[in-house]
Amino acid sequence: MLKFFSLIAAGVLVSTAAHADNCEPLRAQIEANIASKGVTDFSVTVVDAEAVVVGDTVGSCGQGTKKIVYARGTASAGAAAPRPQQPTRDEDIWVECKDGSMVKGGGCKP
Repeated sequence: MLKFFSLIAAGVLVSTAAHADNCEPLRAQIEANIASKGVTDFSVTVVDAEAVVVGDTVGSCGQGTKKIVYARGTASAGAAAPRPQQPTRDEDIWVECKDGSMVKGGGCKP
């Protein structure tokens, strides 16, 4: 019985780790979406959730520990000078739900 619970616990830990490390695929997906609209001079970077950076927050990942930032121009959004955060439209933000799925606009289902 102890082995059974150990296997379940290990499975949960592996599953949680897999969902937590979704930043790079999500960043690439957002970057491809922006590029498909004809935008050429931009950057999409992953930074800590608490970081204040130039650019617009267009998503979050790593179970809320990171945010994905879009900035016009080729300069890295993470290395740019800080500026006050401007409110973003909710429908433009990708959100990671508790089950690990990604939705645009924050419509996670309970």
